[in-house]
Amino acid sequence: MLPRILFFQIMLFALSPFIKAQYRSFELTQQGDTFNIINKDGSRKGFWIITNPDLRGEPGFEEEGEYRKGQKDGVWKLFSLQGDLIGVENYRLGGKEGTQRYFNPLGGLLREESWRAFNPDAPYDTIPIYGEGSNEIVNFKVVKAEPYSVKDGDWKFYDPATGSLIRTEKWDRNNLMNPQQPKYEVRRYERKEGVDKTPEMKEWERKNAGKKGVVRDGATGF
Repeated sequence: MLPRILFFQIMLFALSPFIKAQYRSFELTQQGDTFNIINKDGSRKGFWIITNPDLRGEPGFEEEGEYRKGQKDGVWKLFSLQGDLIGVENYRLGGKEGTQRYFNPLGGLLREESWRAFNPDAPYDTIPIYGEGSNEIVNFKVVKAEPYSVKDGDWKFYDPATGSLIRTEKWDRNNLMNPQQPKYEVRRYERKEGVDKTPEMKEWERKNAGKKGVVRDGATGF
């Protein structure tokens, strides 16, 4: 009986011409599975592993998931270059769809994002045409819809150390509905009538209560 690895090597050698005839390029795992496939027309297909190097001070990462019809589709996972899971994203034919979750390298949840992807069942958009120098719509134009996604729903930000919710943003098709303004402390001051009396002032008033013609000389502070 042939060893398992030798068997796969023989199968790969036998199937290589057939695979090469189908695709422009591809890679093979140690188990003989194809990935990172590029079709003859240049589109991506099937399972992909993409390495993104460090860029402009941002750490590099790897992402893996499926391409369908040349677009990211389904669940995609993000890993640090050290192998830690740092994100789980959901796509619908190229656009982010639903809840996306991101973590720090220790597994602490950083934030949850909510997105809405374009509808692949509605491949065309109707856009208004405005008159020159005015905001008046003079016509409409039907164009082919390209893959896109918009922020839509609740975005939640967490303290990764405790898991507690820090703040929430509510989005409606890329419009922030509840922008959080900086909180300023409002201090109210009550105006006092007169001045606070010192012990000396109170003693002077006690001794001179009822006396007429007494003049304050300033010795008691008033």
